Amino acid sequence: MVPPPELTQLRQDYIEASGNLELIESLSQDLMSVSKGDKNIYVAYKGAVLAMKAKYTKGKERKELFKEGAELIEFAVASDSDNIEIRVVRLSIQENVPKILRYHSSISEDKEFIKKNYQLVTSKSLKSFIKGYVLQSDGFTTAEKDLF
Repeated sequence: MVPPPELTQLRQDYIEASGNLELIESLSQDLMSVSKGDKNIYVAYKGAVLAMKAKYTKGKERKELFKEGAELIEFAVASDSDNIEIRVVRLSIQENVPKILRYHSSISEDKEFIKKNYQLVTSKSLKSFIKGYVLQSDGFTTAEKDLF
């Protein structure tokens, strides 16, 4: 069993994987052994990668992959609701999935949580990851982005 990648590397790979099936597949392999018994942040990333992977599949498999991904993300949030990184991961998926999937209910909550708690983050790598996401997100106004 291969351990999941180190978090700093995982964050970088996650950013680069957006829209790149080859990188999504690679991340999916890296996170394959992650289960709900592992650290919640890894569970959230696995869920997000499965949701991203669903975009490149068809029919029933697409629906099942997305559903499994969303369930893992929600499990991670429920288990560790004060984890800002998990909130960013969920927000990144919810902001970018088609409306028809009806997975958008936590966007406002996560945005507010991130704005409120960003200054409390001590890890430079995590702060950079959050700021990078916020600055490219269409969900934050220019004024909100200026807070980061």
